[in-house]
Amino acid sequence: MIFVCVGSREYQFDRLLKKIDELIEQGKITDKVFAQIGQSNYVPKYYEYKRYLSEEEFKENQKKADLIISHAGTGALIGALKMGKKVIAVPRLKEYGEHIDDHQIQVARVLEQEGYLKCVLDMDELIYAIDSYKGNCTIKKYDKPSRIIDIIDEFITNG
Repeated sequence: MIFVCVGSREYQFDRLLKKIDELIEQGKITDKVFAQIGQSNYVPKYYEYKRYLSEEEFKENQKKADLIISHAGTGALIGALKMGKKVIAVPRLKEYGEHIDDHQIQVARVLEQEGYLKCVLDMDELIYAIDSYKGNCTIKKYDKPSRIIDIIDEFITNG
């Protein structure tokens, strides 16, 4: 099963949802697909979806998925990588009104350079990223500890 997640913020991600539909319609994706579509305007035709998922539903879909295709929000990516999942990050782009800036590109590229996931910027490349994971069991599990408490403590201490 492929789990597609686009986040729950106020931005649409129609470009990704349309591409998944197109690939299913063309027979290039034959796996079952389920998507969390958030604020997107586009409504999928060839796969099941739900706008929002509870935290429990989200984690359950992550666990069931053989592949996760996600916007490049750090929470969604790190959660999937900590589960040892195969992940394709598709950053939201400012030019398409998907976010206020292109910071998701930086997040996805760093994680790709470290060997944790594949990053797709051009939707025409998505099927190649999907196909590259077929039969590939080698996954680099993300196991870096969170430094958030240290960062906050350091900020408070040093003002």
